[in-house]
Amino acid sequence: MTKFRKLNRPTGHRMSMLRTMVSQLVKHERIETTVAKAKEVRRLADNMVQFGKEGTLCAARQAAAFVRGDDVIHKLFTELAYRYKDRAGGYTRMLRTRIRVGDAAPMAYIEFIDRENELRQSKPPNPQPPQRPAMDPWTRSRLSRQFAPPKEEKISDSDC
Repeated sequence: MTKFRKLNRPTGHRMSMLRTMVSQLVKHERIETTVAKAKEVRRLADNMVQFGKEGTLCAARQAAAFVRGDDVIHKLFTELAYRYKDRAGGYTRMLRTRIRVGDAAPMAYIEFIDRENELRQSKPPNPQPPQRPAMDPWTRSRLSRQFAPPKEEKISDSDC
């Protein structure tokens, strides 16, 4: 069982490419790439955000060993960690866009969710269903109104 897709590259080139793509995704918050690369970057980027949410020195060292740039590390541990503090996972989304002209490779955008200028809005966390008033079974149709028993009128104490 392999840990990553091979992406038709030697191991050193593949890992260097994925490190660069994750760093650019954190920096720009949206990149366009092929679908296969986007699936790999999504796994790694979600893992980096988890490190940012942990906020420990060990997590910072693990993230720094993978991503490139001090500004990227700072953004992971401040802005992205704060943005996703209440989210349990699924920090990125992949949107398929087009077929590349040169080699007919399927392309996709990979982006962080819940950010400004995102391509597709995320769903609200817990949508509440609309509340409907309770329906009287005798008022559903005209036929049932014909055969409904007459409603009893309340007799107040002043009428007696």
